[in-house]
Amino acid sequence: MRPVLFELFGLEINSYGVSKALAAMLAGILLTREFRRLGWDEDRAWTLVWAATFLGFAGAKLYYLAEQGGRVSPHDLGSAGFTWYGGFLAGTLTVLLLARRWGLPWRALAGALAAPLAAAYGVGRLGCFLSGDGTYGQPSDLPWAMSFPNGTVPTQVPVHPTALYEAVGALLLAILLWRIRRTVAPMAVFGLYAVGSGATRLLIEELRVNTEGWLGLTQPQWWSLALMIVGTGLLIRQRRVEPLADAPAPKGTADLNA
Repeated sequence: MRPVLFELFGLEINSYGVSKALAAMLAGILLTREFRRLGWDEDRAWTLVWAATFLGFAGAKLYYLAEQGGRVSPHDLGSAGFTWYGGFLAGTLTVLLLARRWGLPWRALAGALAAPLAAAYGVGRLGCFLSGDGTYGQPSDLPWAMSFPNGTVPTQVPVHPTALYEAVGALLLAILLWRIRRTVAPMAVFGLYAVGSGATRLLIEELRVNTEGWLGLTQPQWWSLALMIVGTGLLIRQRRVEPLADAPAPKGTADLNA
């Protein structure tokens, strides 16, 4: 593993930070293409991505610190310690506020965001894998089990590389969502994202070393179930529609395809 990729003028460039920057850039590229297809202002795609990324990280850190209660250490205040669902909630709120300010139809926006979200999460998880941040699975003797002696949180015992499992699952989901986004109702696309990402995390949590909570489920599993329920509800209500490219642009936005 390579927690530190290289040094630049004496400054360590770590794989975790690089992966998050690449994740945001990939999301921005994909979302820009969707904004262009929908006839929306492309610059707003990048504004949306960077605002949601920045505030999402803030939300993830605050959620993590709240989980620690009175056990916060100086290490927790640094670059380690983020909870994805805190970031998801903060990022979602950011997107909703900006969409309302710009007059973007939130249903179409949700469909446009699904594939970029999944792709960004997959790239981000690759960074967790490379840095060896401690999000490991249980000890395993499977052929692909790995130890992380040089990780940020080192372990000599071969374990399930659960961060890699999540990365592969998220990237496959992103490919699926990208392929169907033109022919499936936007809220159904987002529903598939919610069900797919929730189910992936729910199952992978069974392989990780975590403290079980109510009814034997971890906190991330309860969040995953909630996400799956929301996604299932969206799928039940939606049906196949004409390509979204034919949808009218929101009032006040420029038609870039003209």
